[in-house]
Amino acid sequence: MAMIVGPAFVAGLMITMTHAPLGIAVLKRGIIFIDLAIAQIAGLGVVAANFISPEPSWWLVQGAALACAVLAALFFRFVERFLPDQQEAIIGCSFVLAASVAILLLAGHPNGGEAIQHLFSGQLLFVTWEQAMRHMPVYAVILALWFLRPQTREGIWFYMLFSVAITSSVQLAGVFVVFASLIAPALGAVRHAEYRPALAAAYAIACAGLISGFAAAIFTDLPIGPVLVCSFMLSALLMGVWPLNWRRG
Repeated sequence: MAMIVGPAFVAGLMITMTHAPLGIAVLKRGIIFIDLAIAQIAGLGVVAANFISPEPSWWLVQGAALACAVLAALFFRFVERFLPDQQEAIIGCSFVLAASVAILLLAGHPNGGEAIQHLFSGQLLFVTWEQAMRHMPVYAVILALWFLRPQTREGIWFYMLFSVAITSSVQLAGVFVVFASLIAPALGAVRHAEYRPALAAAYAIACAGLISGFAAAIFTDLPIGPVLVCSFMLSALLMGVWPLNWRRG
């Protein structure tokens, strides 16, 4: 059990530690669904790599996913600057378009249904130590730049860091977990106006959601992806949103 849960939990921890500050920035910018869109577009790159080659190399998959994510990030940065009023609508349309193209590419594939489920819900419990170690430097660099060079939190730098993080996360955990781990902790931390208390609250919610999600999935033998989504949302409700509403009431 430890050999299975160990690399999966490390991968989940890397994702949540990186997504917490990114999620706060997303919420602050008011572009809630950009993570869902970029995750889906990065996932489309993974599907395209498998469509081109039946057994693509890790580098081909990573390159295709990263290229799609970076192009999407550049496009959304352009939209933010020149079409701010239509930004959310364009992001939503981009998500639906990328999801539809992925489904079309997999329509004739013998394992298309399984691949679609993997894209959305992920297979975190099947992550190996090798896969976790491959992605660890990516998250380490992102966090180092985020905290040591605050200017990377703005402008095009934010979009680049965001796209690189999502590229790794969607391959490890799937689109839905990516969205939940980004937005739920940040949403639970909105009661804090200052950045540091908000970040601490987001980290607490993220860790609570991760630990309780893994425990629930192992105990119930249910798919880890949907369970983690529910646990992130519940943790945000119990630790963040609900106390805020209760005090206001």
